[in-house]
Order: sequence, then C-alpha cells, then structure tokens
Amino acid sequence: MKSFAGIEEKYTNFDLSSVLLQSIPYDGTSTWGKGEDKAFDAFIDASENMELYDIETDSEVYKKGICVLPEITEHSSPESVFAKVYNKTKELLNTNNFLTFFGGEHSISIGIIKAYYEKYSDLTVLQLDAHADLRESYLGSKYNHACALHDASKNTNLVQLGIRSMDISEKQYLNKKKCFFAEDMYDKNEWQEQSLKLITEDVYLTIDLDVFDPSIMPATGTPEPGGLNWNTTINYLKKVFKEKNVVGFDIVELAPIENNKAPNFLAAKLYYKLLSYKFKYNEK
Repeated sequence: MKSFAGIEEKYTNFDLSSVLLQSIPYDGTSTWGKGEDKAFDAFIDASENMELYDIETDSEVYKKGICVLPEITEHSSPESVFAKVYNKTKELLNTNNFLTFFGGEHSISIGIIKAYYEKYSDLTVLQLDAHADLRESYLGSKYNHACALHDASKNTNLVQLGIRSMDISEKQYLNKKKCFFAEDMYDKNEWQEQSLKLITEDVYLTIDLDVFDPSIMPATGTPEPGGLNWNTTINYLKKVFKEKNVVGFDIVELAPIENNKAPNFLAAKLYYKLLSYKFKYNEK
C-alpha cells in the first residue's frame, strides 16, 4: 500500500484519516505527450523527499491523516473510465472525508465533477489550466481530455484561469466574463479579486499542471508557453481557501520526465500546500 510522503502508518488509516487521496492513472485519450499514467508513482516518490512542516501555515497537515486509496485501474474505454470514476466519487462523497484526486489525464475530472455538482447545488468549478477543454466531443468521445470541462460549463458555475490555448469550436461554450486568459493576467492583480467575486461559496478545484509555465513545469502532455508562476498561483489559491469553502480538488496531467524530478516535486508540494490551506483556513 502506497503512502503519501512516507508518513507513519497511524496517519494513513482510512478510519482515522481526514483526507482521502484517490489515484486515477488513466492516459487513454491524450493526443501528444504520454505518461500521465505513470504520474502517481513519481508524485509519491517526490513527496517522500519533502519536508512535512509547512512554514507559511505553521502546520503539519499530514497529522490530520492522509489515506491513499487503491487506484482506479479501469482503462478499457473513455466511457467506462467516466462511469467508474463517477460512481466511485459518489461513494466517497458519502464519507465525511476531504476528497482529493490525482490523475492521469484531465478526462478523469468529468466523472468527479458530475458527482460533486449532484451533491452541491450551487457549485463553482475553478479550473486552472492552459487549455479551455470545452469541446463537446473529440475523436468520437465526449469523455476525451479535450472535453474535460464541457459538462461543467453546462451544469456548474465554471470559472477558468490561465487559459492560453483553445480551438475555435470551443468559443460557443466559453463564457468570457468568467474566463481569465493568461495574456490578461501578466503583471496584473485585478483578476484575482474579479475572479473571487464570481465564485460561489462551495468550490471544487481542478488543476491541470500545464497552467504553470513550462520553465517550471515542463512535464505535461502539452506544455504551453506563457503560463503562471509558482508564487502568484499559490498566493491566489490561498485567497480561495480563505474566502470560500473548497469541497475537493484534483491535480492532473503530470507526465514525468526521466532524470528531471523537479516537476514531480512541484506537484507534491502543490498537493501538500492545498491541504495545508484547507485545514488552516477552510476546515468546515
């Protein structure tokens, strides 16, 4: 059984853990860079080399308990993966735990988000991503990674940040008032308060690691130049946790690069930061 950050067994017990970590190592519809199915092992390895005291929040959030669940191994088709993830998320939402998910490609978020918006009637999905991911269907499936947020755009309050790549067919599904393009975020702070005003009380975070600039996060399926930096992103996410009720999150699209462990460490640090913020500012 894997454990996050190599923490002591007493902090990994399902019945005693506040946090559940569900791995979904699916990489079936990605169309260029591959390797997201190997992301979780790289993420876990990096986490074992991370200090567990968070300076900023003066906390050791792992002591809340982080239980790594058995991975979802379904990969026979995009449709079957969606169904498995959706049903598993519904099951997990019946617990009192804080749910976290790690991909895999971004298509894994479709089933998760559906389960969430069926539970939370006024849910905001806050998407940090280089790509709009709003296609209704791609390569014959509406459960393709390029369609990751289409259903959310129809059934939730979708707010998008860091977008800098999209197909013209997605424009009809894009709400420009709730989409903050990367080119309009550079060297500016107004977008932070503007976006926070658009977010309802309950928010689900979906973070595609390609939202970061490739200079710090090259290990993604489709690295796009012009992305966000670490400090800006972290400072903004802290505000989200302070002001809203974050009900869960996923991190997707890590595609490990051999002999470059820095991106894996960034993913592990990001995950731990989000937990630190949750239990420092946002425990509800």
